[in-house]
Amino acid sequence: MLSIIDTAKSYNGNTVVNVPQLEITTGEIIGLVGNNGAGKTTLFRLLLDLIRADKGEIRSKEKNVARSEDWKKYTAAYLDEGFLIHYLTPEEYFYFIGKLHQLSKVDVDEFLQKFEAFFDGSILGSGKYIRDLSKGNQFKVGIAACLLQKPELLILDEPFANLDPSSQMRLVRMLKELPGQQRMTVLISSHDLNHVTDVCHRILLMEKGRIIKDIDTTADTLQELEMYFEV
Repeated sequence: MLSIIDTAKSYNGNTVVNVPQLEITTGEIIGLVGNNGAGKTTLFRLLLDLIRADKGEIRSKEKNVARSEDWKKYTAAYLDEGFLIHYLTPEEYFYFIGKLHQLSKVDVDEFLQKFEAFFDGSILGSGKYIRDLSKGNQFKVGIAACLLQKPELLILDEPFANLDPSSQMRLVRMLKELPGQQRMTVLISSHDLNHVTDVCHRILLMEKGRIIKDIDTTADTLQELEMYFEV
């Protein structure tokens, strides 16, 4: 699904991403962990061609994302509230995303029924614009809009942040079910080691722009990560 080849990005002489080689296969759920400044969000922005690498290339289904737009048809991402349209209500935003993917209002309404518990009565029918929602509820809108697209590749930056405990657990269940339902490849960055080890098949540990560990998730992975970050 994804190949990262000799890819590096620097700002003002400071290397923020340096990944010689990384392969991500279809159907994997990949967790990206690391302290602030490790390069996680920058790597995601490179994957989405929001910024360009200084060298190397990133391939999605064998095509360079900087030279092709084919990947946009099957990729959905939510990195921050900048991905939303703030002057729309949640309903208007969902219908807009649905229309882009040839979905009728009926299709969208039917899909959103699956999110009633996740939305917890605070998203649909609120009469609020997206800009007036809490940060957590904006994240819920962004995540649901991604899933509405039924992508083959889903990228989420800190999806558990700003969510209350009940919403976090509901999101964990949804993410764990995704690959089996739609053969979806999922990339998640998170500071929440418990959730990311629960959800992900592999954990990539980043430090100063480099992936210093690539771990297949086992019963011991959480303890291994906790020991690393305690140092």
